[in-house]
Amino acid sequence: MLSILEDGSDHSIADIAQAFSLTRQGVTRHLRILEEAGLVHRRSVGREAKYRLEIAELIRAQNYLIRASERWDDAIDRLSKHFQSQAT
Repeated sequence: MLSILEDGSDHSIADIAQAFSLTRQGVTRHLRILEEAGLVHRRSVGREAKYRLEIAELIRAQNYLIRASERWDDAIDRLSKHFQSQAT
């Protein structure tokens, strides 16, 4: 769904559902979770909801994952060095 929304424009649930083998209700559930996570923004246009990707929040999540990955890499390096020193 994020790949559909990444163009920066607003998309309806019907537009998004066409790209997947999901019902509109299924798409709505997924979009609500993404909205709660702050990754999409919903706005009402008449009786229809339009969704747009929140790029800033996605970048923030990406930056967090990069930092977490670096910490894990450092921990694995320390563990590897520890085992190497124990083997000699």
